[in-house]
Amino acid sequence: MNSPTNFSCEFFPPVTAEGLGKLQAARQQLLALRPAYFSVTYGAGGSTRDRTVEIVLDTQAHSGVPAAPHLTCIAATRDSIRELLNHYKAHGIRRIVALRGDMPSGMRDPGEFRYANELVSFIRAEFGDYFYLEVAAYPEYHPQAPSPEKDLENFQRKVEAGASSAITQYFYNPDAYFRFVDRCAGLGINLPIVPGIMPITNFTQLARFSDACGAEIPRWIRKTLESFGDDREAIRAFGLDVVSELCRKLLEGGAPGLHFYTMNQAGLILTLGERLGLIAR
Repeated sequence: MNSPTNFSCEFFPPVTAEGLGKLQAARQQLLALRPAYFSVTYGAGGSTRDRTVEIVLDTQAHSGVPAAPHLTCIAATRDSIRELLNHYKAHGIRRIVALRGDMPSGMRDPGEFRYANELVSFIRAEFGDYFYLEVAAYPEYHPQAPSPEKDLENFQRKVEAGASSAITQYFYNPDAYFRFVDRCAGLGINLPIVPGIMPITNFTQLARFSDACGAEIPRWIRKTLESFGDDREAIRAFGLDVVSELCRKLLEGGAPGLHFYTMNQAGLILTLGERLGLIAR
């Protein structure tokens, strides 16, 4: 189910009918990338479960591209996970993005699963090889990891539990990705590790995301973006140059594909695709 160079796009479940219309329009435009799949995120503790399911089934039915729901296990039960996976299986869903997820605000009990490797093991025990399982990887290390070594051990546990491939947290330093892949290879981890790509549109929002998830914005990028102030066009143009060059280096260096964090918008992703020669102008 994994092509040699695999491009994919991620959406989040919108709250309003207007948001749904924008997502569907963006999804239609992004077919120009010939994506291997469209993934759909899942809120903390399954807080967007019903909306995620709705978007996944709509995508599977109407886009002509396989849908890959995110599935988080924190605060979940084995019965609820089994029920949801059976529902997806009944609708022909074959790919799952298996994640630990964030604890819902105010909750202390993690439920029946504590880590993503336990979710992967459970899915393999219940469904065998039916699902292609994507897991998360962190080239700049998970913000809660006590050390790079522990973070790699955690990733290795997910691989050994039965992961099929991995999608990384976004980053802007290609050396971090290549070093991570090399360290994985040194541990005998050879599954595809696909870089996650975040376009740059809003510096304030990006800085907030990055501080929360541990993704590094290199100082030269941060300082240049800060210098533009509220000039959105300058931010967009500079961001396109930075991310285009990042993607080019990753693909030339042997990355097995790119996973685009779309924020439910197609414009920048399509421009990146044109610059990389993935879409005819």
